[in-house]
Amino acid sequence: MKTPYATLLSLIALLMLGCSPTKDASHDDGWTSLFNGKELTGWELKEDVAEGIWTVVDGVIDCQPKLNPRGEKGLWSTGSYKDFELHVEWRLKELKGTYDVPVVLPDGSYQLDADGKPVVNPQPGADSGIYLRGTSKAQLNIWAWPIGSGEVYGYRHNQKDPVVRAGVTPKVNADKPIGEWNTFHITMTGDRLTVDLNGQRVLDDAQLPDIPEEGPLALQHHGGYDEEKSEWNGASALVQFRNIKIKEL
Repeated sequence: MKTPYATLLSLIALLMLGCSPTKDASHDDGWTSLFNGKELTGWELKEDVAEGIWTVVDGVIDCQPKLNPRGEKGLWSTGSYKDFELHVEWRLKELKGTYDVPVVLPDGSYQLDADGKPVVNPQPGADSGIYLRGTSKAQLNIWAWPIGSGEVYGYRHNQKDPVVRAGVTPKVNADKPIGEWNTFHITMTGDRLTVDLNGQRVLDDAQLPDIPEEGPLALQHHGGYDEEKSEWNGASALVQFRNIKIKEL
């Protein structure tokens, strides 16, 4: 039989439990939210030139890209990560300018013309991406190229190893139409990268040789409006992000 004192302690414990902050659902099963939908807590700029480019608009991270002044304009996570699963939702708001988009073949090489030069098709564009482990070489591309988003340009472009080149080339274009939200599910383990885009496997255990063992994430700024010329770069970061969460492995 409990004493009155013991009963009182039990009641106090229950009251304290009821008043305690509930565990954020984003932390269930090891997931941690990297964006709270209100402000850019947990993210930072490397240089002052990016001030005002990244803001929170209607609960999403919004980029208003500018070409000048030049410098590092990406938005970097303050946390550093090794092996992880990463969930990111993103969309390209619109296409601007003109970019000479090359034809990328399934093996990651470029289609060449009779003179041995890459075949290109000028078209409006937008371009962003996600840096993995703190390096731009391991950038998971977000763009409007026919090859689709999810490729790793820094490892595909001018890559001599055909296995590495093909591995970082998307197997399918799984992008939704411009203006609609897309979902990346990214798994980085050792030097191996697997990427699902909108439920489709675009990269499967691709190798990224010599990638750093650990580093921050970054949302890429890739060109923008040129106020001096009053024109848009054809690879501007007209992008938004939301629902960013990570599970460390």
